[in-house]
Amino acid sequence: MPTTGGDVLLDYGHDGQVAYLTLSNGGYTIVTMEMRAKVAQRFAEIDRDDKVRAVVVRSDGKHFTSGGDIAGFMEVEPFDLTDLGQDVTAPARSAKPVIVAVDGYCFGVGLELALSCDIRLATERSEFALPEMNLGMIPGSGGTQRLARLIGLSRAKFHILTATRIKARQALDWGLVASLYQDRAALDDGVEQLVQKLIGFSPAALRTAKEVLDRGVDGPLYTGIELERKAYSMLRATQDFAEGVKAFGEKRKPTFTGR
Repeated sequence: MPTTGGDVLLDYGHDGQVAYLTLSNGGYTIVTMEMRAKVAQRFAEIDRDDKVRAVVVRSDGKHFTSGGDIAGFMEVEPFDLTDLGQDVTAPARSAKPVIVAVDGYCFGVGLELALSCDIRLATERSEFALPEMNLGMIPGSGGTQRLARLIGLSRAKFHILTATRIKARQALDWGLVASLYQDRAALDDGVEQLVQKLIGFSPAALRTAKEVLDRGVDGPLYTGIELERKAYSMLRATQDFAEGVKAFGEKRKPTFTGR
């Protein structure tokens, strides 16, 4: 397995309103340490671009990713690994809504990357796993915490402690993914439909909803409700809200600017 190489390609669509991040490193898409760093770099670039309203993470390989570069980890000093995960968890810190399109294997760091995204879409042949137990290791980029919050502690313990794969249909039933598609072509169509919907909404409202959901879910209910109430009040003063109300009354599609 290579310890270097691979790339995280970045291109834009829909007049620059959508950023497409593509993992590129061969058929099984082994995520090298270099690629992990590039994920963070690409998201930093995307977050600086106010024109971008949504992000899509995907892979050009036969599988979304079969996991990380195992040999590469042995070349990194243990102390340097204490910051592990700050790179592939960049989607969670982004103010933009992030969609991940999974086809085939989504293992190890690939699943941790997907868990950091906001909306997960997958094909029916997809499989998900955190197989680090096979190496005498545990997930190190948020996998234990995010998987438990999504599918429940008992299920997460079983699948992490036994390195058992989660099939696509089970992933859908448990809420790990939002929708399943027959094949990659159908998945691509589903992604584009979702993108079209997202870029039609207010960027300010999308950004605020993501933050309220992410911050509120880990705290007490009353804290989340208070956060929601204050965010709602803040959005009341935006130009986008005024435009949305006006467009509703005029029975037309609103034109949101993120202001």
